[in-house]
Amino acid sequence: MTQSVDTLVILGASGDLTSRLLLPAIGQLLTDQPDRAFALVGSSSDDLDDDAWRKIVTTSFATVDAKGDAVERLLAGTRYVKGDATSADDLKSLLASVDGVPALYFALPPAVTAKACDALGTFDLPKGLTLALEKPFGTDRESAIRLNAQLAKLVPEDQIHRVDHFLGRSSVLNILGVRFANSILEPLWDGLHIERVDVIYDETLALEGRARYYDGAGALIDMIQSHLLQVMAVLAMEPPSTLGEADLRDAKQLVLRATKVWGGDPVTASRRARYAAGEIDGKKLPAYADESGVDPARETETLAEVTLQVDTWRWKGVPFTLRSGKALGSRRREMVITFVPAQHVPTGLKGAMEPAQLRLMFAPDSMSLDININGTDNPYELERASLTADFGPGALLAYGEVLEGILDGDPSLSVRADTAVECWRIVEPVLTAWHDGSVPLQEYPAGSEGPEDWAQLG
Repeated sequence: MTQSVDTLVILGASGDLTSRLLLPAIGQLLTDQPDRAFALVGSSSDDLDDDAWRKIVTTSFATVDAKGDAVERLLAGTRYVKGDATSADDLKSLLASVDGVPALYFALPPAVTAKACDALGTFDLPKGLTLALEKPFGTDRESAIRLNAQLAKLVPEDQIHRVDHFLGRSSVLNILGVRFANSILEPLWDGLHIERVDVIYDETLALEGRARYYDGAGALIDMIQSHLLQVMAVLAMEPPSTLGEADLRDAKQLVLRATKVWGGDPVTASRRARYAAGEIDGKKLPAYADESGVDPARETETLAEVTLQVDTWRWKGVPFTLRSGKALGSRRREMVITFVPAQHVPTGLKGAMEPAQLRLMFAPDSMSLDININGTDNPYELERASLTADFGPGALLAYGEVLEGILDGDPSLSVRADTAVECWRIVEPVLTAWHDGSVPLQEYPAGSEGPEDWAQLG
């Protein structure tokens, strides 16, 4: 696709998101695509000059060994503009100073992004302006609707990129190839052959100094609402005709519109917990409630689990359970598709008779198909075997895929307006039940696998 953006402007350029994720992705993109050329402008309220900003960019590029003529061209021309992202005068001046068609990347908290969008509505915007917004999109369903309405006044929907970097992960894109390019899988991709689907994203990392954002969000909003629902939609979608943005995003939206809490009861279909003091890899961790910047009265969860149903003919009766947590004893990042058990195992065969499972793993990207086979020593004794494959790291980092779409005007990997609202609609009953105390907040020691009474998914 032909590049449609001439200048990428990052608002919140001095923040962690920019240096840790956006800039390395830009460096990798330019290294991988040396013919690509665009200008980079950083902006924030911090007192930086062009040299200090260039040093930040250079340091971030070094983490991915970015090199080549395209990298050098960008470094030579990049500049920094001090400004308030919520000030109409500052934004107007900033946009007037850039060359060609700009894209604004809001590397900012949601509340600040919303104020910046309000400010953009007070003056004439450059033709072709693209807007890229980080998750979470809004703070609830109503705020997402209001923000959509504000954005619609600024630019057309196809120039709005609601960024979900999970959709840029090779492992999520790999679902499409594994599922739709293999005739042995797609005919089995329904409730007649699949017993349950689990999407798990458990981390050993704890809060890591992110209390300012995380304590107001928690695991449900930070991961399940923002990311894992998108993964589930790709797993459950009907086959799209193409991978073009309209077909792909229509297919995801149809799944999400049909999705609701299992049995319509968020009390029995959800669980929440937060970590207590513990130890991970020899490092002692305080309880989440004692972490710097945390307000214990918020009862913010660090482990969330929700079971959903997709009310379509394909998925009738199949539970989709999404789980994500922090400060756990092991790192689990996988999608687990559990098939129904064999209808009949001939008498005489014994041993392992577990249902087949397809596992699609995130970072590193790989897959395994776990099946029962005849034992090597005794052919009448079944045993478990895994057929495995590695997908490789992919050409670009997740944010590289996202930025490529922004620069080229391709919103295929971005979240559409109606989809953002549906994701809030799905989790809203759970949030309500948690806020009114209907679902107890449990605890688990940091470094454990979660509360003792929680069954291991997959």
